[in-house]
Amino acid sequence: MLRLLGPGGTSCEGVSRRDVLRVGALATLGGATLAGPMASPVKAATRPGRIKSVILIDLFGGPSHIDMFDLKPSAPVEVRGEFGVIPTSVPGYQICEHLPKLAEWMDRVTLIRTLSHGYNSHNPYAVMTGFTGGIDSRDYFSRPTDYPSMGSVCHYLGLTRPGIPPYIVLPALPGYTQALRRCGPYGGYLGQQYDPLFSTCEPKLDRELDVNKDSYVDSVSNIGDPRLPSVQGEMTIDLLDRRRSLLQQLDAQAVGLDSGRPMIMSHWQKQAFELLLSSSVRNSFQISGESDATRARYGRDIFGSSVLMARRLVEAGVTYITVHTESKTNGHWDTHANNFKMLKNLRLPFVDRAVTALLQDLKDHGLWDSTLVVMMGDMGRTPKVNKNAGRDHWPQCGFCFLAGGGVKSGFILGSTDAQAAYPKDHPVSPGDICATIYHLLGIDYTTMVPDSTNRPHSITHGGVPVDEVLA
Repeated sequence: MLRLLGPGGTSCEGVSRRDVLRVGALATLGGATLAGPMASPVKAATRPGRIKSVILIDLFGGPSHIDMFDLKPSAPVEVRGEFGVIPTSVPGYQICEHLPKLAEWMDRVTLIRTLSHGYNSHNPYAVMTGFTGGIDSRDYFSRPTDYPSMGSVCHYLGLTRPGIPPYIVLPALPGYTQALRRCGPYGGYLGQQYDPLFSTCEPKLDRELDVNKDSYVDSVSNIGDPRLPSVQGEMTIDLLDRRRSLLQQLDAQAVGLDSGRPMIMSHWQKQAFELLLSSSVRNSFQISGESDATRARYGRDIFGSSVLMARRLVEAGVTYITVHTESKTNGHWDTHANNFKMLKNLRLPFVDRAVTALLQDLKDHGLWDSTLVVMMGDMGRTPKVNKNAGRDHWPQCGFCFLAGGGVKSGFILGSTDAQAAYPKDHPVSPGDICATIYHLLGIDYTTMVPDSTNRPHSITHGGVPVDEVLA
């Protein structure tokens, strides 16, 4: 809350100068405190980027690489699992039988099969920042001292467009179904002013269940759309504009009263109001105007709606968009039990449907060459199936799917051992993925940014671009 105390008297609007002005925190910046010092961005070495926008799809929970893109049909049954393989549009390369649409797209995308690191956690920290040295006892929940996300770094280094939020996370902040804030998507030590704009959502289950007990159900979809966040509840645009006008009037009076006092409306408060009042931002969130055919192609679950909205936000000029799946019901990739039914009956179909719809629309809307789509998860799954027909945590090997501007078509990087347990060649770290993304955006991946004590840190945590995948 912002609290202003001034000299006695009454303004022309009838507001006492000693009255307290209370303004609710603007949810559009993820609950950031919008007043206070603003960090000064460093001068980064940049060049014209090959892409303008990034869509990061985080399959939160740890998607099973061995049941999606790196199947081992000749391995023992306790390793290969229940799924068969189908050919893809890349000669000689096969993927899971339950990804038929993606199989047709493999000749137009790049796949890294050897994403490997040591951060065994269900936080999107590594996916969103490239940092893999986290410890759950310290890094499970977001903190101001966290490393900043890639989207926050892009914002900090000036990859912005006037009147457009540079960084948006859909469908809500990671951890929203558990009433917690997981680390990963925030500005961290760069400051809350570099937090993303988080959409909000209240999806409805397509059938009843106890989400606390039935964590490993076969198929229960969350139906709904991400929404533009409101300020202090469902405030109309007219009310919001009047509130901004009142703040501007009080701001001007405060300057005259005491030139030494901070202004009421900070730069970030003004920007937040502009974002909420921007017609391009509001229009991007109105996916109800899309045709029934388009909605059906993406799916009306919260994941399909979020991926569709990501395409609309790219059209509006947003630089960095993250779509994450949540840990309960729809999107729950932590398949310790019932792995094969969970994947077959819900998870693989919604990814197969929504991601291919996105790729086709990027082609059809002329956005393919200027947009990079990245799909990955916090880890892979154990090669051996456990006693509960599930697979457990396995960060030693996973995948990263890349499509769009700047990357090769029909390219498969890296191979794994006979059980998909470890890379045999070309291991790639989350920091390397960060460096590749920054490189394509035109950011020098060797750039250092200062923390709150002005100590410099690498934006890639030692990662370097994966040159093999670059077109």
